[in-house]
Order: sequence, then structure tokens, then C-alpha cells
Amino acid sequence: MKTNSLSAWILAVRPYSLGNSVILVLIGSALAWTDRGFHWLPAVLCLAFALLMQCTANLVNDLWDFLKGADQPDRLGPDRAFAKGYITLGAMKAGIAGFTLAACAAGVALLVWALHAGALRYGGWELVAAGAACIVFAWFYTAGPYPLAYHGLGDAAVILFFGLVPVGFTYYIQTGAWTPEVLVTALACGLVIDTMLMINNFRDREEDARCNKRTIVVCLGAGVGRWGYLALGTAAVALCLTLLFAGRTWAALLPLPYLAAHISTWRKMVRIDHGDALNVCLGETARNILLFGALFTLGILLGR
Repeated sequence: MKTNSLSAWILAVRPYSLGNSVILVLIGSALAWTDRGFHWLPAVLCLAFALLMQCTANLVNDLWDFLKGADQPDRLGPDRAFAKGYITLGAMKAGIAGFTLAACAAGVALLVWALHAGALRYGGWELVAAGAACIVFAWFYTAGPYPLAYHGLGDAAVILFFGLVPVGFTYYIQTGAWTPEVLVTALACGLVIDTMLMINNFRDREEDARCNKRTIVVCLGAGVGRWGYLALGTAAVALCLTLLFAGRTWAALLPLPYLAAHISTWRKMVRIDHGDALNVCLGETARNILLFGALFTLGILLGR
């Protein structure tokens, strides 16, 4: 692959993972639609911000996991552009800065719209704080003096920034409200997306231990990875079922097929147990997340 080529950058931003951001904004917007608060422009801006921030986080992760020794050219998982030498250090730093600035531009546009629409309760400062937190997370998930992923905080960060924040704020910006249903929905999404991190950490547990990357799986053992993966998907579906009490029958029941797919992947994960063969489970996990997102969005749109 040619150094700093378009193909190298596509590899670096990990397009297979970007569907996560899409489904989060779709789900938040679907909730706003059913509550008669949907607006297409802020929904598009939320999507742009989410995608750009995820690209930023992926590039920072690509760079710093290599610098810290977690990603080497012979890693078990999918190729990493910087570790393979496909992107130079200077270009990677420039790319990280560029994606960060582009995300900030999308965030400013979102803030301007929200202030003009009068949709915010606290003068826009809550949006500024959320945006700043997203940038800090994107950078300090793997970089900085206390990287979250290296101190057992990666899963909590994913549930927060790939669940509560994107779903909750997509809904809040459009409606000016934050309901218990939104909280349940956002938490369910965060748990489902954390299955991607859990399978990654389970596969990489030996490599991570060698470079002192203290994920939950490294700290508490492979058993936590096995059962934690199952528990995350199961808990997400259980949260969806609580929407029956809010009268959202379709949203509660349509995600159930996801649980069957999730259990099937979990059984395969337990059987394989270690090595790069677990990448099959990684691919299935990505598929399962998209399935959950599609079914949940459809269930929400079908109404109460």
C-alpha cells in the first residue's frame, strides 16, 4: 500500500466501525420523530460530528497504541495503518488535527442552530461541555498521561460516549428534553456497542498484558471477557424490554432477534477462545450491532 495514500487513510479511520455512530444518531432522531420533535438539519450535524469524532478517536488510537507497544505489525486484529507504516508520523498528527477541527466546526454549526431554535435549556453551555468532553475522550482514550483504555476504564468510556452522549444529545438538541425512555435507550445502545470493545480486549488479552494495557479482561481474567460479552448484549435487550412499560411495544420486542445472533457469536467466541480466529467473532459482532440498530430504530419508528 502506498504511504499516506487514500487507501491508507481509509484503513486508518476503520470504516467498518463507523456504522456505530450512524445507528446512534438514527436512534436518537427516531425518538425525536415519534415525540414530534425531529429536525433534519441538527440530525445531519449530529451525524457529522459523531462520525468525525469517531474518526479522530480511531486515528489517535492507531497512533498511540503503536507508540505504547500495544499494536505491532504482527498484531492479532485487523491491520493498523500506522503500525504497518502506511501513514507517516507527521501525516498522522496532521490527520488527527484535521479531523478534530472538522468535528469542532460541525459542533459550532450545531450550537448555532440550537441557539437560534431556542432548543437549549442552559444557554448552550451544556452543548459546549458535551462537545469538549467528546474531544477529551477521543484524545485521552489511548493518549495522555492517564489513558482510559490502559486503566480499565475503556468500557465505561464507550458506554458513555457511544451510548448516553450521542443518543441523549441527538434527542435533546432536537426536542429540548431528556426523558427516562431516552436514558434507557441510550444505555442499551452503549452496552451493545461495548460488545465490540469486549471481543477486542478478549482477543488481545495476552498482548495487552505484555504491554501493560490493563483492560478489564487483563485485570479480572478471561472469564470476565467471556461472560461480560454475553452479559452486555443480554442486558441491552433487557433494557429494551422495559420500554413495554412506556407503551413502546415494537421498540421493546423488535431487538429480540439481535439477542439470538449475539448468543450465537458468544458461543463461537467461547469455542475459539484465543488467537486471530476470533476476528470472525469481531466481524459478527459488528454485524450484530448493525442488526440491533436497524431493528431498534424500526421499532421506535413504528410508534407506541
